[in-house]
Amino acid sequence: MAADAWAAQSGINGPVRRRVLIIVENLPVPFDRRVWSEASTLSQHGYEVSVICPKGPGATASFEIIDGIAIYRHWLPREGRGVLSYFAEYGAALFWEFVLSLKILATRGFDVVHACNPPDLIFVVGAFHKFLFGKSFIYDQHDINPEFFEAKFERRGFLWRVLVLLERMTFALSDVSVAPNQSYHAIAIERGRMNPDRVFVVRSGPNLSRVRTLPPDSAWKRGRKFLVAYVGVIGEPEGIDLLLETIKHIRRGRDRDDVQFVIVGSGPVLEEVKKLATAFELDELVTFTGRVDDETLFTILSTADVCVNPDRPNTVNDKSTMNKIMEYMALGRPIVQFDLTEGRVSAGEASLYARNTDTAEFGDKILELVDDPVRRDRMGAFGQKRIRDELAWDHEAANLLGAYEKVFSLRLSSIRQRRADALELRQRDS
Repeated sequence: MAADAWAAQSGINGPVRRRVLIIVENLPVPFDRRVWSEASTLSQHGYEVSVICPKGPGATASFEIIDGIAIYRHWLPREGRGVLSYFAEYGAALFWEFVLSLKILATRGFDVVHACNPPDLIFVVGAFHKFLFGKSFIYDQHDINPEFFEAKFERRGFLWRVLVLLERMTFALSDVSVAPNQSYHAIAIERGRMNPDRVFVVRSGPNLSRVRTLPPDSAWKRGRKFLVAYVGVIGEPEGIDLLLETIKHIRRGRDRDDVQFVIVGSGPVLEEVKKLATAFELDELVTFTGRVDDETLFTILSTADVCVNPDRPNTVNDKSTMNKIMEYMALGRPIVQFDLTEGRVSAGEASLYARNTDTAEFGDKILELVDDPVRRDRMGAFGQKRIRDELAWDHEAANLLGAYEKVFSLRLSSIRQRRADALELRQRDS
C-alpha cells in the first residue's frame, strides 16, 4: 500500500512519511548483506531508513549516507571469547544503540524499530520507544541464541534459560517477526508464541545485482589443477578445523596434491586455524585471504571448481540458512557440505552431502566432483537456476514489504482505535 493510500485510510491529511530505524550489532553496514538488502529495498520503496550498527574494518565513519540510507556507527570493544567479553560488548552496544536512537528520534525520526539479533537485548531499546512514543517493533531473527549456547557449551542450565527468556520477551514485544527460513518460522510460532499471520519468512537470498561471475584467475590455483573455495566467518561453529582435516585426508589418505584450497574471511579463530594448517603441514595447499572486497571474492568463486561448507553439525547450523551456500549457488558452483536440514533445503541437488563430521567422506566427495566436470556443471546449473527462479533477493523483497504492510496496517488500526476512544470520552464528558 502506498503511503498516500495509507494516509487516506487513516484520515490523515497530506503525505505520510514511513520511517524505519534498523538496529544491528553483529556486523557493520553495508557489510551485513542481509541488513543492507533489507535497508535498500525499503529505501527504494519510499521508506526513510536509518541504521545503527557497530564500526568495523572498512566502516569506521561515525555517520554517513549511502544510497539515501543514513548509517550511524558506534564503537565496540575488541571481540573476545569469554563471558566477561560478551558482557562488555553487549553492554557497550546497548548503551550506544539507546543514545543513537534518541539522536535519530530527535532529528530524522522513525515509526518502526527493526531489531536484528544477536543478541536478544535490542528489545530494550524497542520497548522504550514503543511504550513512550508509540513506535512499532519488528524482530528480525538472524540467529537462535539458546541453540547457539547449547551447541557451544553442550549443556543448558541457568544461562540457557536466560537466553530463552530474552528471546521470549523480544517476541512478546514484536508487532511482526521476520524469519530467514521455515525452521526459524516454527520457533517464532512455537517458542515465541507469535500469531502465524504476523511471522514472515524472508530468506537471505543473494542480490543478483551484486553477486556476479567474473573472469577466473588461475593464480589462485598456485600451479595446481583444481581450486576449492570456502567463504565465510572463521569461527568455531564454522568447522574450519574439520575442513583442514579434510584437506589432510585428500593429501595423505588419497595421495592427491593437485587441489588448492582458498579460505576467504576473518573471525575469532583465524590465527588458531592458521597454526593448525601449519601443524598439519598444509601451508602450501591452503591460502588464507582474510576479508576481501567483492571483486576479489567473486573472482575467487568464479575460479573455484568446488565450494565447501564445513559447518560443524549442531542445532544452530542445522536450523540456519547460510549466506555462503546461496552465493555459491548464485555463481553456479557445485557444493560439498555436511548433511544439515536447512543446508539441504537451500541447495538441494546443487550439493553433495557427507555424513556429519566424517572428514574422510567429505574429502572423497570433493574429489568426486573435481574429477567429474560434467557433474559439476550439472549441479552448478541446478543451483544457479534455483537462485534465479526462487531464492534471489528479488523474490524475498516482496515478503519483507509484506511484513511492513502488516506493521503499518496494525498502526492504522491503533490510530483508529485511539480516535474512537477519544471520541467516546468526549461524548461521555459532554
